[in-house]
Amino acid sequence: MKSSKHISKTIILIFFIVLFCVLGAGFLIAQNNSLNSSWLFWPFNTEPKTVTNTEPITTATTIKESLYQSKVDYEQKIINAVKQAENSVVSIVATKDLPIIESYYYNPFKDFFGDDDFGFYFQIPQNKQKGTQKKEVSSGSGFVVDPNGYIITNRHVVEDTQAEYTVLLNDGSKHKATVVSRDPSEDFALVKIDATGLKPLKLGTADNLELGQTAIAIGNALGEFQNTVSVGVISGLHRSVQALDDNGNIATLNDVIQTDAAINPGNSGGPLLNLNGEVIGVNVAIVRSAQNIGFAIPINKIKNILNDAIKTGKITVPFIGICHTVINSDIAEKEKLAVDYGAWITKGKNCESAISPNSPAANAGLKENDIILSINGIKITEKNPLTSIIRNFSVGDTVKLEILRDNRIINISLKLGSR
Repeated sequence: MKSSKHISKTIILIFFIVLFCVLGAGFLIAQNNSLNSSWLFWPFNTEPKTVTNTEPITTATTIKESLYQSKVDYEQKIINAVKQAENSVVSIVATKDLPIIESYYYNPFKDFFGDDDFGFYFQIPQNKQKGTQKKEVSSGSGFVVDPNGYIITNRHVVEDTQAEYTVLLNDGSKHKATVVSRDPSEDFALVKIDATGLKPLKLGTADNLELGQTAIAIGNALGEFQNTVSVGVISGLHRSVQALDDNGNIATLNDVIQTDAAINPGNSGGPLLNLNGEVIGVNVAIVRSAQNIGFAIPINKIKNILNDAIKTGKITVPFIGICHTVINSDIAEKEKLAVDYGAWITKGKNCESAISPNSPAANAGLKENDIILSINGIKITEKNPLTSIIRNFSVGDTVKLEILRDNRIINISLKLGSR
């Protein structure tokens, strides 16, 4: 009896299992094999639908791939910029005839005691010159700006008029260099070597630079490592700093670019590039007590006068002929001035007079204590000083000055002279 009941339960269980399998197979056939491969994860009471990618996918994986791809592009841009510049950046070495000094000891009592040991205690150290020897005294960098051997560098790199200069190209060749001209107001110089077919660097602009923009510095680091590349960002704009050269001379650098791309001694005169391989500045100075704070002169300051310098053999820059102070809010408050911007014509420490005699300013009728507010509508500020604005014009150009004099606005036309 128990056996027959057990058999009946088994038959019923088998029946339901078979029924479940038949229904499941029919369900699959009815769907015509249209289910997605993930159908096992859908609830049974949900009709499966075909999924189409109608919207952008923003998964974490996609974002990672996008960032990685941009890094590759960024690296490649740096590599391309360096390749474009490597044969255009040069090293400049200064050599000079220096005296050979020989040291010896002199016994003033030799005439009295001869070579007696007593005289040993009266030996006096002496030096005498024994001819001269040509030695390297300094080195810097530069870059080609014309196929016929014209090179831009810093003025302080080729400042010594008694030294001889040699340019080392990237191919290892050496060329005697001649200093064509030194800029009278900015730290630029134009150098010439006897070579043709050189590859000039493309000059860009510093007008539209942004903080955080990539900057690439190339130069003869420490006078030893030619074409050293460092990469950083533009970390400051329109800086005014005082620089001390190796001879102890102090110079004020106005409206310079600050960068954290490592600029080492020997990089002076080398190019500061953007990611397109264009020159945006000329490396000029560093802060020795800091980590990676360097400065470059905006290329615009030499770009506009370069062609004339090559043609004439002289760097000629426009000037007004005044001694002035750029006004800011602190100076305006201290001096009780009516405006907090502009160029205040006033005698300074290094000026014999506020207005140079027979200068364009004197001829145009400018007076001491006049405040030049703008030039051709361009406002004069700390970030856009008078000296930088003037260099955008050419010698002989007539410009319109907006002047504040005795609390009255007047306009004066002035023809730019040369310096």
